[in-house]
Amino acid sequence: MVLRIFGWSFAVTIVSLIIAAIYGGPQAVMLVVILSILEVSLSFDNAVINATVLRRMSEFWQKIFLTVGIVIAVFGMRLVFPLVIVWLASGLGPVAALDLALNPPADGASHFPDGSPSYETLLTDAHPQIAAFGGMFLLMLFLGFIFEEREITWLSWLEKPLARIGKLDQLEVVVAGALLLLTAAYIAPEDTVSTVMISGVLGMVTYIAVNGLGELFNTPEEGEDGEPVEGSTGGPTALAKATGKAGFFLFLYLEVLDASFSFDGVIGAFAITSDPIIIALGLGFVGAMFVRSITVFLVRKGTLSDYVYLEHGAHWAIGALAFILLVSIGVHVNENITGLVGVALIGAAFISSIVRNRKAAAAVGEAPDDVDEQNPVSVG
Repeated sequence: MVLRIFGWSFAVTIVSLIIAAIYGGPQAVMLVVILSILEVSLSFDNAVINATVLRRMSEFWQKIFLTVGIVIAVFGMRLVFPLVIVWLASGLGPVAALDLALNPPADGASHFPDGSPSYETLLTDAHPQIAAFGGMFLLMLFLGFIFEEREITWLSWLEKPLARIGKLDQLEVVVAGALLLLTAAYIAPEDTVSTVMISGVLGMVTYIAVNGLGELFNTPEEGEDGEPVEGSTGGPTALAKATGKAGFFLFLYLEVLDASFSFDGVIGAFAITSDPIIIALGLGFVGAMFVRSITVFLVRKGTLSDYVYLEHGAHWAIGALAFILLVSIGVHVNENITGLVGVALIGAAFISSIVRNRKAAAAVGEAPDDVDEQNPVSVG
């Protein structure tokens, strides 16, 4: 199963490294490896969240996400998106923007001799509005999860009180809106306040619209007794192998979610290299492919069912990433911190899941893999 799931990722990696070697020699190969590791470390929580949604989609829409979706992720977000940002920010045409990307100023300077900004500078200058949109989209996802009552809790001492106050209607919108105002007032540079506000509101509206469309075509998930299973697992309401319009809107939701996760990786990549070809190879062809493979592995192996706190850890990692994106509007945050926080939270959730399974197995005299999910041992 591992070879079948990760086979394409390994094949794409080999081809990408060969292309990098031809394109820029050993240094280019090393940069592609570094960028691919950066992408996987920053997006592991993305893979977990993707898996929670993907397992509710029909086989057809799963294939669409893993084929058409990967094209959008690789070419759309890792190659075309930065070019579009530079195109809009500089007023240059698409061809001129690509030429600017492929021909940076000498010695790594931020401006050309004539004073015009480089591709990297233009993209970095657009970071406040990118971070505001992505940060607010992810923040809404996080708040929607922690403000909802659920049978299984990880950090019970915190999640249960938050779920109780989450009964207040539209509380996540109120909290997100307040944080956006604080970000614009106290963190964002003065000349970016209006763009940060507009981008942040657009991020909130996008989440509400896509999530709302998912709920509109909701088909409640059924248990073994045929009764609907109550409670969602974050993002659009749980669907029973969503097809048709429901599957399409889940696919759309996953693509927007992937885009929000990719913002920090694309921007952070410029701390390593400004070459768009190297970035596309490292973040897109290698990194994004492995993130997709990890997502499929989690679904096929039933990992989220066996280790029930993984989803909680991933959402807390999303919350941390959202706050980091908002803070990064005014303060530089090292990309290593972003990756380590996510890995630490998911790692802690994984360990907690193992402990829970062992305790439950000891209580019922069964192997850990046979633990009944409806009788959890809460942590905290």
